[in-house]
Amino acid sequence: MLPFRQVDVFSRERLLGNPVAVVHDAGELTDAELATFARWTNLSETTFLLTPTVPTADYRLRIFTPGGELPFAGHPTIGSAHAWLEAGGVPRGEYVVQECAAGLVPLRRLAADPAGGTQPASPPGGTTPVPGGVSRLAFAAPPLLRDGPVDDDLLARLTAPLGIEPADVVDAKWCDNGPGWVGLRLASARQVLALAPDFAAIEQDTGVVGPYPEGGECAVEVRAFCAPHLGITEDPVTGSLNASLGQWLAGDVLPTSYVASQGTALGRRGRVHVEKAEDGTIWVGGDAHTTIAGTVRI
Repeated sequence: MLPFRQVDVFSRERLLGNPVAVVHDAGELTDAELATFARWTNLSETTFLLTPTVPTADYRLRIFTPGGELPFAGHPTIGSAHAWLEAGGVPRGEYVVQECAAGLVPLRRLAADPAGGTQPASPPGGTTPVPGGVSRLAFAAPPLLRDGPVDDDLLARLTAPLGIEPADVVDAKWCDNGPGWVGLRLASARQVLALAPDFAAIEQDTGVVGPYPEGGECAVEVRAFCAPHLGITEDPVTGSLNASLGQWLAGDVLPTSYVASQGTALGRRGRVHVEKAEDGTIWVGGDAHTTIAGTVRI
């Protein structure tokens, strides 16, 4: 019997974000047990908290989709950090430091700004969340494993399942920080929301982004379409994709600080806070709150 939490991530409104299943103290589980439980939860990601192997890390995290393991993912990173803190975890230093297959990922606690933005909480490393309360955390985007232009043949293969033409794409770029994202930029959020993909034909994880008119709550609408082998069709709210989109667009096409909307097409209300720091680091933040807490038998 292991401690268990299911955490809703990237929405302050309950049940409108992206849930992640988090199993604590999972060090004695086999790889087969991890994969089997992730298939059973049938969530976009299930995570397992383990003892770190790096002295500077606070915990180690393994991340599974129903179809296999990922080296990094964003909403599981925020949700698992929230669960670890809520269970009494105390950071070793200024930030919470997560060890995962992609390396060390620092997270900082943020406080909601009445003006709609975010600011560092005090202390930056954070204190234990009140059980059932909302945390706002942000992770530093990891380096891209692959970036650069998308060739014409791949662009045609990516757009066809989405029901659009390559000419409808304003720009395209590899945005792979682990899951394998290719980013497609459309002219408007309306076009993003109108997409009706043939999910079975998607061969590569594809993120699509388009701007809202200026002056609204959110700068862009984002959608994340996944290849069938992951066992996911569309991920409701995606930290890894928003991280790589921020590395691509923040401070250039988009402001250095903005809010992305995601999940609208799925009846969710995801809000992802993206900020480009002076040193160029992209911080990706969002709210997290526990919806289920108890024990699980694996």
